[in-house]
Amino acid sequence: MTSNKILVIDDTTVVRVKVREMLPPGNFQVLEAKDGLEGLNLIHQEKLSLIMLDFLLPKKTGWEVFQEIQASSDLRKIPLVIMSGRKEEVTEKISEPFEYFEFLGKPFDQKQLIGAIKSAMTKAKQPRPEPAQVAVAATNNGVAVTNNGVVATSNGANAVTSTESGASSAEIQALNEKIAKMQAEIDALKKQLNQVVTFIKQKVK
Repeated sequence: MTSNKILVIDDTTVVRVKVREMLPPGNFQVLEAKDGLEGLNLIHQEKLSLIMLDFLLPKKTGWEVFQEIQASSDLRKIPLVIMSGRKEEVTEKISEPFEYFEFLGKPFDQKQLIGAIKSAMTKAKQPRPEPAQVAVAATNNGVAVTNNGVVATSNGANAVTSTESGASSAEIQALNEKIAKMQAEIDALKKQLNQVVTFIKQKVK
C-alpha cells in the first residue's frame, strides 16, 4: 500500500521535524518545503493526501500559496491545515468560520495535530460552489444551453448569451465534462480520505 503523502510547508526546521515525529509511523510519507515557492512546486508535482501550510513564509507567503490552491479546482480538494503562531494573521486575510480548511495554532502537541488533520479531512469533503455550477443550477429552473452557446429561458428577463457571459459553447461543453471528471475524482478522494481517517482513529485509540 502506498503511503499517504503529507506536505509540510514551513520555514522552521523544528516544526517540520516535529510534524514528522508526531505522525503515526508507517502509513505517512512526509514531504518538506522550507518556503512557499518550493511548497507550490511540490503541490503541483506530487499527489498529496494533506497540506500543512505555515502562513508566514519566504519567497511566497502562505496567503499567496493559499490563493493559488483555491484557484485550482483540483488542488483545493486536498485537505489543508494552515499553521500560525498568531491566528489574527490568518483572520486578517480569511474570515472565520474556516469552512474548507483547519487552523492549527503554534506551538501544538500531538493531540492537536491529529485533531487538526482529522478536521481538515472532514472539511475537505464539504461541497463548495464551482464557477460552472451556476449554469447547471440554472438548468433546473428552465434554462438550457443550446449548441450555439445561447442560454434559453422561459423568463426573457433572465436570458443570457454566451457573449454576455464570456463563455463559448465549446467552453461550456468543456466545463460540463470537467464537472463529471471532478465528481469521479471527488468520489475516489473521499474513499482515500476515509481510509486515512480510519487509520488515524485506530492509532489515536
